[in-house]
Amino acid sequence: MFGEPHFIALLQYKSTEEGGRKTAASSGYRPHIKFSFDEYMTSGIQTFLGTEIVLPGESISAIIRILSAEYFEGKLYENLEFDFREGTHIVGTGKITKILDSKLDRNFQK
Repeated sequence: MFGEPHFIALLQYKSTEEGGRKTAASSGYRPHIKFSFDEYMTSGIQTFLGTEIVLPGESISAIIRILSAEYFEGKLYENLEFDFREGTHIVGTGKITKILDSKLDRNFQK
């Protein structure tokens, strides 16, 4: 289902007061991801770099693997921002810092 990593992102979890999660997230957390250029949402596994848990309000770098990666071929790029959600509830934001799967990179020349 989820294969190779697709990109690395800097994630900013909303604090509980900002409407984010009430509890910590563990590495392997799998929220929905939504990019601003499309209404389509996909699931994405967040594998945290350097820690196993992140508290509400904290930032972390993570490797992201997305479901339906073929849908995003040629559409992603570094510094692209996205929301991650539990259902329709936004629990944080992210910014792509490095594309790992060149098929997804809109700047990749075949």
